[in-house]
Amino acid sequence: MKTITLGLLGFGTVGGGAYEALRMTEEQFTKKLGVKLKVKKILVNTLKKKRRDDIDPSVFTTNAKDIIADPDIDIVAEAMGGIEPATAYMLEAMRYGKHVVTANKAAVAHNFEILTKTAERYGVLFRMEACVAGGIPILNAITQVLQANKFEEVLGILNGTTNYILTQMTKYGLPYEEVLKDAQEKGFAEADPTDDVEGIDVANKLSILMALSFGKYVHPTEIPREGITGVTMEDIEKAKAEGKTIKLIASAVDNNGELEYSVKPVALPNDHPLAAVSNEYNAVFLKGNAVGELMFQGKGAGALPTGSAFGGDILNIMALSGGKML
Repeated sequence: MKTITLGLLGFGTVGGGAYEALRMTEEQFTKKLGVKLKVKKILVNTLKKKRRDDIDPSVFTTNAKDIIADPDIDIVAEAMGGIEPATAYMLEAMRYGKHVVTANKAAVAHNFEILTKTAERYGVLFRMEACVAGGIPILNAITQVLQANKFEEVLGILNGTTNYILTQMTKYGLPYEEVLKDAQEKGFAEADPTDDVEGIDVANKLSILMALSFGKYVHPTEIPREGITGVTMEDIEKAKAEGKTIKLIASAVDNNGELEYSVKPVALPNDHPLAAVSNEYNAVFLKGNAVGELMFQGKGAGALPTGSAFGGDILNIMALSGGKML
């Protein structure tokens, strides 16, 4: 049986979740694909930290070259976070002829064109499903089963932190500062929540969504953006009185051939499918000229949901590069 070898850059929440998701389904996908997966090396920050007992300590390394330049490694899975050195590592891996999988929305959003063009130039596969909506398979849906459509509209609730905060403010009348503190205590918000509450995280995700849905790349810093810090209880009560619910919406709409896009709080009519998406859940609503309206909803973050998407991309590459077609 053929073995495909993987190198993993990073072993935090996403990397660890992907490893666990792959381990949980190892027997199933080995039987389905007719190919075995071997994790040869995992990049970590330090070798002093105790890690999983079921992984040989010799698998861990602090040198990215041990993965990128290893001729035996077929797939490099990047789960480091941050724009650099993650982008440089992915580009170098492609130049070494390796397929690349990533969950790094910031790196992809800021460097979409060079990453995709480099993959094409060196004839390797580049997958990024986990970058946009955690366990929700929206990118594969857009680029594969829905590719016969011309998309007219893509709307998304793409950040669990902000959706949790707005849900709590709406349902219980709690002030922003109190809900943010609660979200931080529950692990839904970072100690520094700026990327989430100011819409920066969502702009990164929308940039990727637009590139794949409409074939138009827009750098995330060029997307008009407004976070939720300015949403008041007065705004929420006014929306309620009008039969609406405020959500932080990533929006891209084809208006007679001109793409209009933004990230901002929107008062949605309560009968809109996105209005009912609560707490830390994510969702993407899209409209295609053939399929009509569709909505995808699920967990947009967390080790296993994100690991599911990340691991799915790895298995997809395995199938395309040596296994049975799924």
